[in-house]
Amino acid sequence: MTSRRHFIGGAAAFTSFMGAAMVGKAGQAAVPEAPVRDSSATMPPPPPPNGRPYNPVVTLNGWSLPWRMNDGVKEFHLVAEPVVREIAPGMKANLWGYNGQSPGPTIEVVEGDRVRLFVTNKLPEITSIHWHGQILPAGMDGVSGLTQPPIAPGKTFVYEFTARHAGTFMYHPHADEMAQIGMGMMGFWVTHPKNPRQHAVDRDFVFLLNAYDIEPGSYTPNVNTMLDFNLWTINSRAFPGTDPMVVRKDDRVRIRIGNLSMTNHPFHIHGHRFEVTGTDGGWIPPAARWPEVTVDIGVGQMRAIEFVADAPGDWAFHCHKSHHTMNAMGHQVPNLIGVDHRGVAKKINDLVPGYMVMGDRGGSMGGMKMPLPENTLPMMDGKGPFGEIEMGGMFTVLKVREGLARGDYRDPGWYRHPKGTVATEWNGPLDAPARAAGATAAPGEPVATVKRGGGHGGH
Repeated sequence: MTSRRHFIGGAAAFTSFMGAAMVGKAGQAAVPEAPVRDSSATMPPPPPPNGRPYNPVVTLNGWSLPWRMNDGVKEFHLVAEPVVREIAPGMKANLWGYNGQSPGPTIEVVEGDRVRLFVTNKLPEITSIHWHGQILPAGMDGVSGLTQPPIAPGKTFVYEFTARHAGTFMYHPHADEMAQIGMGMMGFWVTHPKNPRQHAVDRDFVFLLNAYDIEPGSYTPNVNTMLDFNLWTINSRAFPGTDPMVVRKDDRVRIRIGNLSMTNHPFHIHGHRFEVTGTDGGWIPPAARWPEVTVDIGVGQMRAIEFVADAPGDWAFHCHKSHHTMNAMGHQVPNLIGVDHRGVAKKINDLVPGYMVMGDRGGSMGGMKMPLPENTLPMMDGKGPFGEIEMGGMFTVLKVREGLARGDYRDPGWYRHPKGTVATEWNGPLDAPARAAGATAAPGEPVATVKRGGGHGGH
């Protein structure tokens, strides 16, 4: 759902508290409206209504911020405020963000655009905003206390600069960062090249990586946590709440990923190979690009990857740290694999009805149904066409389909595999495994020994 808040006032209403980094010309016009959106669904991008043309990006589980043209300047209005974000169906979190969401809306401009950004603080403490990766005047860099006074609660600051370089950037606070970024304050920024044909792709996805520590049954992150997070999210959404990335077969696809969590994330794609084509420092020359199936994204870094989606199907795309594809979990659970504690479990169940044994045969949660605290997600969840997916956190699906329209991002449902292309159970006979002489077999298993001198080249 999208609405608009209108903040009215001329120069006298806001120049008195703008500080040294403010621009006098901005006082000649009222502050533009601040669009608000509270839906967590991916909003396909509309074409730019004015200004120079560009190919818009798709923010996964997010949207792009509209602007107003004022004497050739693109004006945006961001509102820093408390928000409620649905992490996945069944769980919501009390976060801080911008314009109704965490992360805030994506800002899209064109290389060379003059940009004016109004930032209103509706938080209970001071804030500022840093334009991560932008080359701009020092007084517009947004570091509270160093380059500007902090934005006090209820006040509005204005930033103005020229978007000098095409590329992939972020925005986030530079005031009380551990708390404010830890509460979800961040957003994506894309500066498109002047020539829309330069670096052109068919589909261009963007999202940020962030993490939260939200105790089961609670709603607000613990911002003092430094390492032991229990919710790893893509744009503040955890699987199965993440939308799929829907593309046409043979589309050239770009995925831009920014990391504002407190650890690195090696993101891995299934069924395709990609090239790393960009960082937050700029585009990588074609001769310097390298092929990958996994790209590691460090803290505060951004990476752009590109590939041709030439393999139809439903392909996993996820962080390859296993515990980052899980939802709320305990960090002090002992390893009980191989421990038979059925007798103990029965006694506990007599005292605590509904108690379930976990970990004696591995961590699989498939088919297990247990009561959860209020506002908590299962550690592993999601259903696919063949059963439980058993994933969570930083996991989504790349859905490659033939015959989609150029701007069609609707979920096409699960892939229908051609006959004979799905792994199936083997019901034929199994020969005893060949083992080296003297090797230990499982109890009751026949042993087929390997004769010396056999095989190719034997005598």
